Amino acid sequence: QVQLVESGGGLVQAGGSLRLSCVASGRILSINTMGWYRQAPGKERELVAAITKGGRTNSADSVKGRFTISRDNAKDTVYLQMNSLRPEDTGVYYCNADLINSDLKVISSWGQGTQVTVSS
Repeated sequence: QVQLVESGGGLVQAGGSLRLSCVASGRILSINTMGWYRQAPGKERELVAAITKGGRTNSADSVKGRFTISRDNAKDTVYLQMNSLRPEDTGVYYCNADLINSDLKVISSWGQGTQVTVSS
């Protein structure tokens, strides 16, 4: 079994900051790309930012210059630093990891999600 556990969500005023964390645990051999997705009410889940094991990143145009993704490979942890938050950033934020488990299977694992609410 593989688990991803997110933390750091909450309620913040527009212009504020939050830092999300996601820790992967379980029968993991290697983690490739880790990423953050979000889903606003009535909308589809969308990619916010992703980072490869080597540190290469990509992010949605809507968050460029405001959000920064990073990871600690030794801790199997990915972070999302969110600054200058806007009401449109509100949603449930999900952590995702593309990994190889101890059975040598390639799987895509998801966390349970953490709510981020930005008030105007």
